[in-house]
Amino acid sequence: MGQRMRWGIIGLGNIAHKFAEDLALVKGGELLAVASRSRQKAGLFKEEFNVKNAFDSYKKLFECEDVDVIYIATPHTEHCNWSIMAMEHGKHVLCEKPMGINTSQVEQMIKTAHKNQVFLMEALWSRFNPTIKKVKEVIDNGDIGTIGYLHADFAFYGLDKDPEGRLLNPKLAGGSLLDIGIYPLFLAYLLLGIPDTITAASKFYKTGAEIQTSILLEYQKAHALLYSGLTSASDMKATISGSEGTISIHPRWHETEGYTLFKDDEEKRTTFPKLGKGYTYEIEEVHKCLTAKKIESKLWSHTNSLDLIGILDAIREQNGIHFPFE
Repeated sequence: MGQRMRWGIIGLGNIAHKFAEDLALVKGGELLAVASRSRQKAGLFKEEFNVKNAFDSYKKLFECEDVDVIYIATPHTEHCNWSIMAMEHGKHVLCEKPMGINTSQVEQMIKTAHKNQVFLMEALWSRFNPTIKKVKEVIDNGDIGTIGYLHADFAFYGLDKDPEGRLLNPKLAGGSLLDIGIYPLFLAYLLLGIPDTITAASKFYKTGAEIQTSILLEYQKAHALLYSGLTSASDMKATISGSEGTISIHPRWHETEGYTLFKDDEEKRTTFPKLGKGYTYEIEEVHKCLTAKKIESKLWSHTNSLDLIGILDAIREQNGIHFPFE
């Protein structure tokens, strides 16, 4: 690739560190600027990754002419405003999931991308995982027949976290659903589409944050059983069963390195070792899209993000998952 993609990152927490490590593995990409409200944090990040520019203001990064595309790694509640500001400054944006807290925010973000003719994508990194891509291909080819059942979950023990932190604080859109429940929902949507009927139940923590959600998605010929929770860990396997076979995505399925196909009384295991932690593949997709001067990805489009947030909105409304700022 002749053109180098010059990246900036705002929000310098754990996921930003992982992203920066993987960006260093991708040809054609370079991290040129980072920003944090903490001058000290920005300075430490700059030293660790040998970054040219470090700012104590997100706006200063948006104004930096060295940067083409910005990775938004702030808490959920800040995704919309900072993404819009970045795009208004002519920057392309890769925004962590969920792209917005609700459909209204996602619509605003997409409208801004179109207005400024800049690229915008939700950073649902699992969509670009080689195993997930292959599983979709196998299913789309009809290798396991008609899907009748899908199961996926994402759970870990999180009740020992700071009640004021982003995971358990409703003021920060805390809870399991938006943080990790989005993954099982993404898989069901990717393979089965928008459900005909949604049934869900949630439990809540003393802070008011939702900490367990079980979901049944009904389709014409299939059921998807999904779960997210912060009260205990789970195996984090995913199973897709069809009329002619079954696929088991190896744990942890959202960052998997392989799957097993059960068909005709035979078992076939396929592996796809990841490059880095796996953020490399969404970074490569951004580079491809920018090189082709696209404002969205065909693999995870603006419509896909709208569909997914619509499903999340429906579950939240059904279960009374509301945030103080809405």
